[in-house]
Amino acid sequence: MISDNGGNNVALARQSRDDFALEGFDLDRFVRETLAEDLGEGGDITSAAVIPADARFAGVMDSRDAITVAGLPIARAFFHALDGDVEIESLVADGDKVAAGTDLMRLSGKARAMLTAERSALNTVQHLSGIATMTRTYVDAIAGTGATLLDTRKTIPGLRLLEKYATRMGGARNHRMGLWDAAMIKDNHVAIAGSVGEAVRRAVDAGIADIIVEVDRLDQIAPALEAGATHLLLDNMGPDMLREAVAQVGGRVPTEASGGVRLDTIRAIAESGVDFISVGRLTQSAPAADIGLDFQSA
Repeated sequence: MISDNGGNNVALARQSRDDFALEGFDLDRFVRETLAEDLGEGGDITSAAVIPADARFAGVMDSRDAITVAGLPIARAFFHALDGDVEIESLVADGDKVAAGTDLMRLSGKARAMLTAERSALNTVQHLSGIATMTRTYVDAIAGTGATLLDTRKTIPGLRLLEKYATRMGGARNHRMGLWDAAMIKDNHVAIAGSVGEAVRRAVDAGIADIIVEVDRLDQIAPALEAGATHLLLDNMGPDMLREAVAQVGGRVPTEASGGVRLDTIRAIAESGVDFISVGRLTQSAPAADIGLDFQSA
């Protein structure tokens, strides 16, 4: 199922400068387990040895790149987990586009806690902002065409909700959240079922409402639609073939271009008339944003 931020089957975010809630995502658990992974059995031995227990530091998180921001509320949670009295001022919000050199957050608290939480907080913001930034470049590239950018299930195991949140911050809409919220019949399903039509009929007979069917040939379109497909994924088709496919579908179901989409090709794909374009590299290949945290004595 493809949903916008108001859909019932998409992980929804409610985010301000002071709170964050993501449906289906346990922020406290994520913070706890991430810090536990970093601290191990011995804790932050460097900070314990070098930094006095009563020392305080102030710091500024800033971006060295021009980015679309994502993950700041989660970074806040890491610092709060280790210092409940830390003072944090968010200077921008998730979803904002900012120039290189922009300060994102100011914070002041216990030095040991801030230094211990620093890497986990930065890793999260760097990764999610990298996804949001790449997503925004693809969204901007198809502006005005009428096509909508989608993400995919090509996410790091355990981070899907966060990574799909980041694509939304970049302006995309979420495709399926998992295997449970829509059927997607692909080539291997077709090979085992015997044909596109038979695979779709089986999904219809199972009572599945949303049936996405991947087709890579024009002669698969009619059988898929006749059997009850509700959405066609046009796989690895060039712009000319996409235009012909869109014409054959004639608006009966939404159409989605997928497979090998790059920044230099997405505009031509969008101009073929498809409703959606899905891009796996948004979550699979986005580089981390260059974000740092510079500390000064409080």
